[in-house]
Amino acid sequence: MPRISATGEVKLEDIEIGLLLDGIFTQYGYDFRGYAPASIRRRIFKRVEGEKHGTISRLIDKVLHDKEAMERLLLSLTVNVTAMFRDPEFHVAFREKVVPLLKTYPFIRIWHAGCSTGEEVYSMAILLSEEGIYERCRIYATDLNEAVLRTARIGIFPIGVVREYSENYLKAGGKRSLSDYYTARYDNVLFSQALHRNVVFAQHDLVTGASFNEFNVIFCRNVMIYFGRPLQDRVHGLMYQSLARLGILGLGLKESLRFSPHEESYSELDGQNKLYRKVQ
Repeated sequence: MPRISATGEVKLEDIEIGLLLDGIFTQYGYDFRGYAPASIRRRIFKRVEGEKHGTISRLIDKVLHDKEAMERLLLSLTVNVTAMFRDPEFHVAFREKVVPLLKTYPFIRIWHAGCSTGEEVYSMAILLSEEGIYERCRIYATDLNEAVLRTARIGIFPIGVVREYSENYLKAGGKRSLSDYYTARYDNVLFSQALHRNVVFAQHDLVTGASFNEFNVIFCRNVMIYFGRPLQDRVHGLMYQSLARLGILGLGLKESLRFSPHEESYSELDGQNKLYRKVQ
């Protein structure tokens, strides 16, 4: 919603933001108009500073005529904060409460929506491997941003984050050493090709995209906290439509099904760790 000044006028910067978001959608097909206003405003001004334009109007002119400038803005507008075994307690709960259910399935389809640079996808591949069911799984890992998907497909991460990732892995119930799954090369680590084998990385926009399969598990974690309520409702509808009956939905720890259109269609597997099962 545009902000109103003390004199009852719409603030100029909000008009500019509206024009920018409309222009991005028309020119490139990316729709950020339903994102939470405060969050989107903050990230736009970060890019204004980065491009040294001074005003949003100058940024509009730049990104509509320069695809590289648009790619830089896209990186700012899409939040790519992630880590391997992020929220270790979530992964413990998944091992204990979801994996036993999945072991009864002959084949398992999993959707990681908003997978960013792929750390959480590789985390799940490791977990499923240790539980003996990875070979029965197909993981579809999607994100709006093709640039971060390129990183995800390669599976190379800075060696400086490995200590944190190893600690997360052990807290998440890891059964080996994280180093068993990667090779260190200079300043990076390369994760095993075996973890790629059953993963499909693809571009998909939660705002404008449709359901593309029926899944037994959907992860949409720490994505909807950046959306306004109407867009959250839209994505909850997409998740519901894409999830098989008795399928599992995993949300971020700050996200909830409460007040969503399909709240009554799920039962809690683990409310604290935001694991739900579709029951109707």
